Amino acid sequence: MALKICSIASGSSGNCIYVGTDDVNLLVDSGISGKKVELGLSNIGVNPNTIDGILITHEHSDHIRGVGVLARRYKIPIYTTKKTWEAMLDYKPIGKIPTDLFMGIYPDEDYAIKDIIIQPFKSFHDAIDPVCYTFRNKDKKISIATDIGCYDEYIVEKLYGSNVLFIEANHDVKLLEVGKYPYYLKKRILSDIGHLSNEKSGELISTLYNETLSHVILGHLSQENNFPELAYESVKTVLLNYPHIELDNLNISVASRNNNSELVVVV
Repeated sequence: MALKICSIASGSSGNCIYVGTDDVNLLVDSGISGKKVELGLSNIGVNPNTIDGILITHEHSDHIRGVGVLARRYKIPIYTTKKTWEAMLDYKPIGKIPTDLFMGIYPDEDYAIKDIIIQPFKSFHDAIDPVCYTFRNKDKKISIATDIGCYDEYIVEKLYGSNVLFIEANHDVKLLEVGKYPYYLKKRILSDIGHLSNEKSGELISTLYNETLSHVILGHLSQENNFPELAYESVKTVLLNYPHIELDNLNISVASRNNNSELVVVV
C-alpha cells in the first residue's frame, strides 16, 4: 500500500497539502480558495467528494481560509484541537461550519482514518494551540512540520524515522533583516514562536537524517524574504557539512507557492 503526499499550495499566502493512500484521502489545512483546492485535487486524480478529512494545524488565515467552503460543500470532517476549533469559529471569512463536522484531536494521541495512523504533536508557533502531524501506513511514514519557530528533542523524536519530510524553510535571515517588514514583524518571525529559517531547516533535517529518509520537501516559503533557489541551495549547503548525509540518495525539492508540486509516493 503506497503512502502519498502532494503540496497543492505552500507559502505565506496560503497552504494546503494532500496526504493519502489508495483507500483514504486527506487534506492538511486549506488556506486557499475552495476552487484552487478542487483544481489541485483534480490534477492528481482525486475527487473532492472522496476527501475523508481536513486536518488543521492552527487558526491563522493562510491555513484555514478555504476550510468553510470545502467542509460545507462536501460534508468533510474537520480534525483539530478544541482550542483551535474555537479560534477558527471567530474567523468570520470562513463562514458557519456545522458543529457535527468537528472531530476533536489531542497532541500525542494516535487516531486512525481508515488505513492511515495519524499523530498530532505540539509545535512552537504564535497560535492558540498549534500542532504538526505524522502519518503512518504499515512501515511507511510521512511527516509535516511547518510554522515552527524552533525545535527540541520532543519534535525531533516525533519526526524521526520519516520516509518523507515536508518541512518549513520560511526565510533567509539576511533578506528578512534588510527587508521592508516592520521591526515587530521581523522580531516575531525570527523568534522561537515564529518560523524556521533556511539554515535552521537544514540543521533540523541533518538531525533527522537516516537511511529511511528519501524525500525532503521544503515548504512555507516567505514571498518577501525567500525564493525557491535560495532555500534549496541554503539547505543543501548546510547538509554538505555533515559527512553522514548521502545527498545523492536524498531527493530535495521545494513546494510551489501557487501550484501542485510533485506527487511523492512511498511504496
